[in-house]
Amino acid sequence: MKILLATDGSQYSELAAKFLRCLNLSFDDEITILHIVHWIPFLYDKESYFGAFKSIKEEIAPKVIDSVLAILKDANAKISTAIIDGSPEQCIVDVADESDMDLIVMGARGVKGIKSFFIGSVTNAVALHASKPVFITKPPGCNKSGNLKILFASDGSEYSIATGKLLSEIPFPENTEITILNVTKPVFWDIPALSPKINEKMLEIADQAKAMEIMNSERIIEHDREYLRRSFNNINILSKEGDPSTEILKTSEELKADIIAVGCRGLRGIKGMMGSVSRNILTHSKCSVLIGKTCK
Repeated sequence: MKILLATDGSQYSELAAKFLRCLNLSFDDEITILHIVHWIPFLYDKESYFGAFKSIKEEIAPKVIDSVLAILKDANAKISTAIIDGSPEQCIVDVADESDMDLIVMGARGVKGIKSFFIGSVTNAVALHASKPVFITKPPGCNKSGNLKILFASDGSEYSIATGKLLSEIPFPENTEITILNVTKPVFWDIPALSPKINEKMLEIADQAKAMEIMNSERIIEHDREYLRRSFNNINILSKEGDPSTEILKTSEELKADIIAVGCRGLRGIKGMMGSVSRNILTHSKCSVLIGKTCK
C-alpha cells in the first residue's frame, strides 16, 4: 500500500503518524511524508518580512519531517520524504494523484477558537477535492487501550464497495473489531400526514416497501461481511432506519468507535467532491474518519 502522510508539524499531524505506527505494515508498504512550505502573500507583503519568514520556514521544514520520522522509526515500511512550496491543499491532492497513492493520511487540525470537532480548512479541502481515499485522524486516535473499533457505514453503492475493499487492504491490528451498518430511510419520511383513507393506503405501501428495504439491507450487509471476513475476525452487523448522517454519528458514539469509514458518493459532474452524508460525517464526527472514493 502507498500512503501519503501530510504533515505540518502540529500535534494533529503527529497523531496521524501515530495511527500509521499502529498498523501492521510490511516492507512492501510505502509511506511518503510530505510537508508543504506555504506562503501567505498579504502577511509577507514587505520584502524585509518576506525574506525573514522564508528563511525561518525553510529552516523549520526539515525539523517537521524529522519529528514524524522519529515517530515512524520502528515502522516496517519504506519511508521517503518530500518538502515542496505551494498551496497545501492543492499540493497534497496533486502529489497523491501524480504518485498514484492508495491513501492520504492527515490530522484534523481543527478551527482555532472553536471548541468543537470541526476540522480546519486544509483538511476539509483535501477531503473534499481529492480523488484518492482520505483518512483524517482525530484525538485520541490509536492512543487507547483495547481493540480498535471501526464503524463501516455501507449503502451497497460502488463507493461503499470501494471503501470496504480499502478497509480489507489496510493492515489493521489483528484484534480490530468492525461493525457494518446499513441505514435505510423511512419510506414516507418527506410526505406530511393526510386524511385517514390516504394514510391507510400509505401504510399498506409502506409495509411492502419496508419489507423490500429490509431484504436489500440484509443483502448489502451480507455482501460486505463476505469479503471483509478475509481481513477481519471480529465482525458485527447493524441495520437502522432514519437519516443516514444522524444514525451513523449516533451509532459511532454508542459503539465508542475509533474510526467511521464511509464511501463518498460525490457530487454529480464534479470529480472527487463529497456528497452530503460524507461531509456531515467528516464535519461532526468525534472520531477519526476514512473517506473512501472511486477514481474514474
